[in-house]
Amino acid sequence: MPVALKTVWDAAAFLYDHLLVVNCILSVVIIFFQRKNPTSVWTWLLLLYFIPIVGFILYLLIGGDMHKSKMFRTKEVEDHIHEAIRSQEASIRTRTLWTEYPNLKKYSDLIYYNLESAGVVLTDNNRIKIFTDGNEKFDALLEDMRRAEKSIHIQYYIIKNDVLFARIKEVLRERAKTGVEVRVLYDGMGGRFAGKRCWRELNADGVQTAVFFPPLLGKLNLRVNYRNHRKIAVIDGRIGYVGGFNIGKEYIGLDERFGYWRDTHLRMEGLAVSQLQLRFILDWNYAARENLLQDDNEYFSASEERLGSSGVQIVSSGPDSAMQNVRNNYLRLIHKAERSIYIQTPYFVPDEAVYSALLVAVYSGVDVNIMIPCKPDHPFVYWATYSYIGDLVMAGAKCYTYDNGFLHAKGLVVDEQVLCYGTANMDIRSFRLNFEVNAVVYDEKEAEKMVEAFRKDLAVCTRITKERYTSRKLRIRVKEQVSRLLSPLL
Repeated sequence: MPVALKTVWDAAAFLYDHLLVVNCILSVVIIFFQRKNPTSVWTWLLLLYFIPIVGFILYLLIGGDMHKSKMFRTKEVEDHIHEAIRSQEASIRTRTLWTEYPNLKKYSDLIYYNLESAGVVLTDNNRIKIFTDGNEKFDALLEDMRRAEKSIHIQYYIIKNDVLFARIKEVLRERAKTGVEVRVLYDGMGGRFAGKRCWRELNADGVQTAVFFPPLLGKLNLRVNYRNHRKIAVIDGRIGYVGGFNIGKEYIGLDERFGYWRDTHLRMEGLAVSQLQLRFILDWNYAARENLLQDDNEYFSASEERLGSSGVQIVSSGPDSAMQNVRNNYLRLIHKAERSIYIQTPYFVPDEAVYSALLVAVYSGVDVNIMIPCKPDHPFVYWATYSYIGDLVMAGAKCYTYDNGFLHAKGLVVDEQVLCYGTANMDIRSFRLNFEVNAVVYDEKEAEKMVEAFRKDLAVCTRITKERYTSRKLRIRVKEQVSRLLSPLL
């Protein structure tokens, strides 16, 4: 037996012989040294007890967060941002903001929360365009990039080196050759299939690239936590995109496995774009070990041109955040609903607070509408989703499966007045473990457009009635129960 193989075998044998001790040590670490949710703690302890070897491996892959506080310590925000926050705080306290914008008064507490917890000021001169089709979204993005004069910054969780990225690379190379600063940031797990050759070729053509939390073993990335799930594009600091579309042929409907891809992305012009730009720069600074904020005037548009009337806050959250900002926005909006809630999400595994808030809304007479996909791309998550959806159906919510391909849109609309859409799913992983970014748009016209898109989707949906849910087969019930038990880990 080769020496290396014998060493591995001896290590495995030692681990097996001392499994009880290892489990006890892990249990102590989970309970006393990591601030985990109690439900998550008990789930991990049960896994370690009933399936010790598998539980131990799973914990190493997705459970640990001991280095979380150190990993993202390099992120900073410049002093002028704090000045803007203090200025808007004073405006809110003296009520001058609500005198100027009386339609926003109902959501003053949410605006103030985002200001205090996430450091996000309210911008009010934005123009919004909603995309629900991948071809239309990427056609618009490519056209905006072709017109770039100073900078192109794009950040996607998934980038696949296929027909869609070929079109994007062509534009990136062309603009880089003309002197436009081009930067591409991708996640170490989501971008692993693009290949190193792809990035080397872009670098050779003047495109700067960086990887967020790169894998240690080539394409094999053993850590599924702390993924950068954001999808942001900023052109010249003037035009911004945020939403659910990644870069891959499936997102423009060219993958037979998924069929038509229904998603949502927002195109923005106005001062909110500066918040997207800042979000990109902070992530880039961490991944590339640079400091692009040394001369921030180069990246932020100073134009005060009145482009629109949409109030916007760009809200980010992740393992480096003190608060679960995106989740708390969802939660606060649900609590404030008086008439209606419209939710679209590919994964619906809410924590107890969001789940209870939706139940309270249903029992309070709010018209709660939730749309999920008709097919799973992650089976355990899908069946956990179906379990939670079933409870809401039995309470009286209107829930639907999208049958025309795959639904990947992420967000909600409340009372047809405010929408919160972006990259965050309605699940615990997005709330706690992924880096996410959502746009909160305070604009009745845009909210009505989003509800109109939801209602249009109903033509290709099936409603999950009480009768349909209670008649599901035994094997489906078993899948639901097992998946729901594991939901704190999904």
